[in-house]
Amino acid sequence: MTALLTVENLTIGFDDAAPVVDDVSFSLLPGETLALVGESGSGKTLSCRAALRILPSVAQVRSGHVFLADRSGDKPTDLMTLTEKKMCGIRGAQIAMIFQEPMRSLSPLHRIGNQVTEVLRLHHRISTSEQLKRVLGIFERVGFKDPQRIYESYPFELSGGMRQRAMIAMAMVGRPEILIADEPTTALDVTTQAQVLGLIKDLQQEYGMAVVLVTHDLGVVANMADSVVVMNRGRVVESGPAPLILSDPKHGYTRDLMAAAPEIPTSPLSKNKESDRDYILEMRNVSKTFILKGASAWKPKTVVRAVRGIEFGVERGKTLAVVGESGSGKTTCARMALGAERADSGASILFRAETDGVVVDLQKLNNSDRLAFQRKAQMVFQDPYSTLNPRMRVKDALTEPMEIHGIGSVSDRLERAAKMLGWVGLSENMLTRYPHAFSGGQRQRLSIARALMLGPTFLVCDEPTSALDVSVQEQILQLLEEIRDRLNLSYLFISHDLAVVARIADEVAVMRSGLVVEQGPPDQLFYNPQHPYTKALIAAQPEPDINRPINLKIVAQGAGEPSNWPEAFRFSGLEAPPLTETAPGHKVRCYV
Repeated sequence: MTALLTVENLTIGFDDAAPVVDDVSFSLLPGETLALVGESGSGKTLSCRAALRILPSVAQVRSGHVFLADRSGDKPTDLMTLTEKKMCGIRGAQIAMIFQEPMRSLSPLHRIGNQVTEVLRLHHRISTSEQLKRVLGIFERVGFKDPQRIYESYPFELSGGMRQRAMIAMAMVGRPEILIADEPTTALDVTTQAQVLGLIKDLQQEYGMAVVLVTHDLGVVANMADSVVVMNRGRVVESGPAPLILSDPKHGYTRDLMAAAPEIPTSPLSKNKESDRDYILEMRNVSKTFILKGASAWKPKTVVRAVRGIEFGVERGKTLAVVGESGSGKTTCARMALGAERADSGASILFRAETDGVVVDLQKLNNSDRLAFQRKAQMVFQDPYSTLNPRMRVKDALTEPMEIHGIGSVSDRLERAAKMLGWVGLSENMLTRYPHAFSGGQRQRLSIARALMLGPTFLVCDEPTSALDVSVQEQILQLLEEIRDRLNLSYLFISHDLAVVARIADEVAVMRSGLVVEQGPPDQLFYNPQHPYTKALIAAQPEPDINRPINLKIVAQGAGEPSNWPEAFRFSGLEAPPLTETAPGHKVRCYV
């Protein structure tokens, strides 16, 4: 079969530096899904951008060709030699691309419908009414329940999953022959990720297109790809059919990626339990309601019940993981646990820094008490890029918390900063650098070091690994475990990924729409999940095993409306069933 797209000996560089893409070759067959796999910086995205001729202006294509098969069967066209005008006719019409971050790819000033319609205006000579019909049709096809509302919405009015669906609609509305999907699910919840992957697969079969899937996740590869090209530091290190690569990888780098992929355990875990629980933080009867203004003066206010009736605690020296998709209320819980958000009246949030120490009610803190509490409770944020001030050197960023609290002299603070860098696996000579000089994993290590500067006993980790490659993610999780055990820290760990949670948690609370729907130790929760939403999270987790595909039926039911759940778990509105103990320590929101 003749290849639809062929990349031959592609080499790309910047200035006089060594090439970042070095002699890369691969081909894509009609109807095939080819996965380009590798960590950040491996050159996979640049290779795809070269095919569309949308490289950064400072990038140099030093050698190589990108051939696109001609529809009429004539000699393939070398895209590297085409004029910009002819390339404009190919982009969006024959080759379309879904970008990694939809919020950066969509114009914030234009409605979603207008942006998607633009593809038809540029490449298809059809009437305005036919354009509207086709756009609304593709919106419905990608899973929007109210296509007309989405058509009239701006990007900031949509969730991350909805924006990604809008990007897919934009890429598909022109019915291209080739779809390039650049990390299309990296920032999404696992249930949304599973649905988006299923959607891409369905549309591929429906339109008969070929797909280039750029990813670092071998679990995604196992569910999507026919063939795989593994890249490391700009070079292809292994390629071949997906079943062969995943079942018997030959190159050491591919084996390392396989080993780093997080998996949900299929047999009971062994976690020690204690009958006498020593809680560093207790949250009892905790709810949080937000009242939002209407879109205009005459529109009614909106009541959002972000958290409803939370009942859990973080044991000293252990990790409580709160799991759920975006909007489930888990980050609101984290903010209340740090005293950054006040809970509704009637809530009890108690903190005890030492086993026999004074109990602090976070609902009643004055300014001096809050300052003292903040020395004991710190946060590691999701995005290491925005955590650190780009204008501050590392030494200033690390010593700032001690300066704010008036702790130590300048030399004491620098000594502490150097010590913390050592604890997170970084060198003292990095103190004089700026954050932009570090990789994503190194920045997250710096964020952890900053959180440790005041000597806290309690850390809230808000999605600390979601933006990282799988191998870097593994390193950060290992680092967090080592620091916890070394300093007897307690963690409230926020995540949407049960496979990550399985690695680090002593107890897990699964949240959906402000409610805890299931809670218990990992050995019970993962080995014997009861609630349909927990089952959906587990089913949605992609694993690097060709024989264990994502079960979209289970995902769709659990991630769907509570009114469609099985009868024992079903509810509508605010009348949810109680959180019932079905086994020692294992609670499920259901009717007995």
